[in-house]
Amino acid sequence: MYGSIPATVFRDGTPQQLTDEQEALKREIYDRMNPRRRKFVDRIGYDNWDPFQKPNEPLDMRTDVSKRTTQQLVNEFLRNAAKKGPYGKAYSKGATECALGVVNKDEKYMGIFDFCRWYYDLLKKEGHIA
Repeated sequence: MYGSIPATVFRDGTPQQLTDEQEALKREIYDRMNPRRRKFVDRIGYDNWDPFQKPNEPLDMRTDVSKRTTQQLVNEFLRNAAKKGPYGKAYSKGATECALGVVNKDEKYMGIFDFCRWYYDLLKKEGHIA
């Protein structure tokens, strides 16, 4: 799912304070490295090299102002839509695209959202919907 995003993006990058035992292990790892890998460590600097990196942080879960993720919004919307009758794949795909666009504040989808609100108000004002 996240294959195209390098893992280093999720690390916080704060240097760790190593214990004496970890420092000894770090030296041992460095001494046993093949020359090509050691060249990489030398390039970034032995002191900057951290063989004990912290675990990756999970992806930032984007939410809207209601604190719902895109998936939560779409699921809730489609549950309500199902009460009015069946819908197809294109309908759910459109809802998903709009939810992604609105949560990510994509200008295209914000325009679609604003137009839909305006159009609804227009139809209501002219008496086409109750």
